[in-house]
Amino acid sequence: MPKTQRFERNLTAAQKVVLNNFYRYLKGKRYSESTIKTYTFFIADFINFHTDIALENLTNRNVETFIETVFIERNYAVSSQRQFISAVKVFLLFCPQTNIVDVQLERPRKSKMLPIVLSQEEIINLLQCTKNLKHRAALAFIYSSGFRISELIQLELQHIDLNREQVLIKNAKGRKDRYVPLAKSFKPLLLNYITTYKPKRFFIEGKPYKKYSAGSVRAFLKASCLLAGIQKRVTPHCLRHSYATHLLESGVDLRYIQVLLGHSKPETTMIYTHVAQKQLIQIKSPLDIAVKKYNQNTKLLNQ
Repeated sequence: MPKTQRFERNLTAAQKVVLNNFYRYLKGKRYSESTIKTYTFFIADFINFHTDIALENLTNRNVETFIETVFIERNYAVSSQRQFISAVKVFLLFCPQTNIVDVQLERPRKSKMLPIVLSQEEIINLLQCTKNLKHRAALAFIYSSGFRISELIQLELQHIDLNREQVLIKNAKGRKDRYVPLAKSFKPLLLNYITTYKPKRFFIEGKPYKKYSAGSVRAFLKASCLLAGIQKRVTPHCLRHSYATHLLESGVDLRYIQVLLGHSKPETTMIYTHVAQKQLIQIKSPLDIAVKKYNQNTKLLNQ
């Protein structure tokens, strides 16, 4: 969901009923918690923006007006706009009596931004500067196993197999399970953390048996980056990007990295070929080749 302040809504009782039913509709379709929250948020804001227009009178132009006004005002990213269009398309299946034509709804092109990646030296420095044991264990686990932040906070202790040195990630994105390796170097930190904090159910907990919040993880990561003097805009997902990039640089095949990350499409994993330094460094500039040939020819002529 877009990171923005909550805006005052003025929904009618009937509109609230529609939104509550839409929420239940999404639950029944087994969408993820994150998707349900995002879609409901966008549709609530859309209906609130056009609160004086009956649902059956809404048109594609109303969708465009909402984007042109609200999305610009709140400085939403292209990815958020794409999510909004997806939310409207699902809402039309739930509420087909509007005048909005599904096939005329266009998502803007995805931004092709390269992921931010930390060097291995920056990773070690970051962990060294994270003095809180729970925080250090969480950040080290994300990097060492390539977790999404949602996978970290949902990880249960029963799914960490110390003997086989692997972790079972249950019901990840796309409702898929997968195994990832448990780093040998992480085990002492993991055991120290579990012995000290004694989590009950989840690997990282706020209160016993309660999941830690993603916002708290982002907050202590930001604090650790400041202490480590890292100027990049680092998020938990940057640690996952770093995990994938460093695997590729160490020679691991892209197909295995795709499995470890839980990507459905190889194209998603291919983005790391653009940031892996080892492969890029091996590419020679045509200027270097030309200069080398020139020097070789000059040397032959002078012999």
